[in-house]
Amino acid sequence: MTAPTGVHHLAISTKDMKSQFEFFTQVMGAPMVALFEMHGVEGAWHGFVRLSDTCLLSFVQIAGVEDVEPIIGVTHSGTGAGISAPGTMQHLAFDVGSEEALLAMRDRLRSNGIVTFGPIEHGMCRSIYFAGLEGLTLEAAWSAEPIEPRAWVDPVACEAIGMTAADAERFMSPPSYDPPAEPVPQPPIDPSKPQMGYPRKELEFMVALSDAEVAAAASTPDPPVRLEQA
Repeated sequence: MTAPTGVHHLAISTKDMKSQFEFFTQVMGAPMVALFEMHGVEGAWHGFVRLSDTCLLSFVQIAGVEDVEPIIGVTHSGTGAGISAPGTMQHLAFDVGSEEALLAMRDRLRSNGIVTFGPIEHGMCRSIYFAGLEGLTLEAAWSAEPIEPRAWVDPVACEAIGMTAADAERFMSPPSYDPPAEPVPQPPIDPSKPQMGYPRKELEFMVALSDAEVAAAASTPDPPVRLEQA
């Protein structure tokens, strides 16, 4: 079945990359694994810390970001119960793998002066809550077993958001997809579908390019530091 298997990386905008690295490496213990000029974006830096071999947290520092004002209730939620604009990240929860690791993370955070609440039992997981730099609302969580949809998809909640029972069944059992023998061509721009925020003319130009042309223009395969071959 063709479907995502996890989050490769989540990118957070920052005006102070070094301080974010300080927090996530020294306070939370996630090692820095990459920092380089962002590919194809002049005056921008792209940094990564490793959460696991297949999951990274990323930071993006682009010139001009220091002039953008963070606003609680608009750009940031401020708390786990706060609102932010549709499409923005309301909060970010990290998996820690075990009950012991959850308690250890709580103690690690508190040892670094970070106010931390929990653990709180949610049934589907246990969680601790704390704040990160630049207004981030953060959580660390652990699930003792896989979540059972039949127990955790609430018909009352479905009705409240306009989801029918048939919708719920479809969402719990997405259709499979078998890729064809030949690549699917780029679809035309459809205003009813999600689109990236490029100017219209630029988007039209990009859509007209072949996959090979896009790859040739945008790919940067080599690391910034060349290592000696063993």
